[in-house]
Amino acid sequence: MPIRTSQKAALFGESVIREMTRLFFARGDKPGVNLAQGFPDFPAPFEMKEAACRAIRDDINQYAVTWGARSLRHAIADKTAHFYGDRPDPEREITVACGATEAMMAALMAVVDPGDEVVVFEPFYENYGPDAILSGALPRFVTLHEPDWSFDLAELTAAFNNKTRAIIINTPNNPTGKVFTREELTQIADLCQKWDVTAITDEIYEHMVYEGPHVRIADLPGMRERTITISGLSKTYSATGWRIG
Repeated sequence: MPIRTSQKAALFGESVIREMTRLFFARGDKPGVNLAQGFPDFPAPFEMKEAACRAIRDDINQYAVTWGARSLRHAIADKTAHFYGDRPDPEREITVACGATEAMMAALMAVVDPGDEVVVFEPFYENYGPDAILSGALPRFVTLHEPDWSFDLAELTAAFNNKTRAIIINTPNNPTGKVFTREELTQIADLCQKWDVTAITDEIYEHMVYEGPHVRIADLPGMRERTITISGLSKTYSATGWRIG
């Protein structure tokens, strides 16, 4: 007899991204390009690979501190200061997770209670909706409209109420490639401050922008203390299979 699954599990099926990848590889040796997953098309930096090999040779193979190795947290703080001029406290404001996907789930579990609402822009990276549901929240979807994938401010404003606990922002966006402008982020920030909402922002593609600098909502007035910024090594350094920290 098969194991009886939970009602939560019954809500979700196979990952669309993984399904497309599975079907791609099932075609055998036929020429083609897998567009299902965000695989960078360049090798990981030599220095990073050498550092990983050195750590293994030096037998650095045991548990790290639960919230991330101290040296890594300080390196993340230094990198943030270098690019954005703000150095978060590595002892109080930085946590290392097993990838941005786990970080998003952990962030929602930390700030959302059952019955709360989470604003999610759509189309969205496929985990955001399930993440909100698994954390006990009701997702409130706001459409990004073609051709430039912008939101209607009236629609976004209508999605906020006294049950709204968080908004998920993904910039640059997967799957559309949308990069939110400073004006758009300011509009979101104003609503977050009006309704006392936490911005959970997935910026895993932060260094893959083609015009102008990457703008973080955390850097806007009044937003540093109400933003959880998520990023990582996977895309920037072409190491999507690594999990470290």
